[in-house]
Amino acid sequence: MGKLIAFRLALVVPQLILVALVVFLMTYLVPGSPAAAILGTSANPERIAQVEAQLGLDQPFFTRMITWFAAAFQGDLGTSYAIGRPVTDMILERMPATLSLVFGGLVVAVLIGLALGLLGGTRPGSTTDRTTTTITAITVAIPEFWLGIVLLLVFSVQLRWVPVIAYVPFEVDPVRWAQGLILPSIALGVGSAALIARSMRTSMAETLSARWVDTLTATGMSRGRVIFRYGLKNALIPVLASTGLTVSILIGASFVVGQVFAFPGIGDLMLRSVIGKDFPVVQGGVLMIALIVILVNFVLDICYGLLNPKARPQ
Repeated sequence: MGKLIAFRLALVVPQLILVALVVFLMTYLVPGSPAAAILGTSANPERIAQVEAQLGLDQPFFTRMITWFAAAFQGDLGTSYAIGRPVTDMILERMPATLSLVFGGLVVAVLIGLALGLLGGTRPGSTTDRTTTTITAITVAIPEFWLGIVLLLVFSVQLRWVPVIAYVPFEVDPVRWAQGLILPSIALGVGSAALIARSMRTSMAETLSARWVDTLTATGMSRGRVIFRYGLKNALIPVLASTGLTVSILIGASFVVGQVFAFPGIGDLMLRSVIGKDFPVVQGGVLMIALIVILVNFVLDICYGLLNPKARPQ
């Protein structure tokens, strides 16, 4: 187990370096000057050059890259061009809203995905299986932003079952925090539930086709007990491996859903920063999101190794 942890930890830093390099290159290649975006269209070339010098944009590419890398890996993601605040502080302020939305979406995706996958996997080839397969195909095709708008119009505007509540931090009011997450979490999690459902359906069907299941059934044990006491545990192992991909999808989709529900998350911050060419915020946001995804996958890989000894490096 120690080898697995060491192996996965050894991959964390190279992955972060690769992500940081890609995002730095992308922002460098974007046409136009951040100084011009800050000053507006009426700024003259002399003033633009002066601001570029103040921001360090007149330095050679490799000098800027090495300086940013050295500071980033010490926890300093730079300063916002637009408002002059530390990027790290700006991201950490919005991180709870994004993580809350992703957590809510993951709960919805897991609950729906496991239920559909369990129904289909325990009855492969049946009408129930075909029905759940059709449902998953439909859910994965529904755009998150469209579903979010429909949920708002139906349940908040027409039926008034769920109040339209702006995001409230958990520490301020846990009840309103939960209420504000209901519709965004559903809009975010429904599409990702299809990935979990497909994985669960395949895994459960393979598990129940094993010989030991027939042996347990022959001893007089009910099929339901075999499924929930023995089959479910074995079927969940492959599902756990796909959860990392689900989290990555949810983080990306949360940017879109956050715009529909006016969530003050990292997605909103990065969208404004891209439009305003506030590149330190964009670079810091992407790096922070990549770190979260890498850490989530690291934890899931360790859990997968604990449940499945065959996955451990020899």
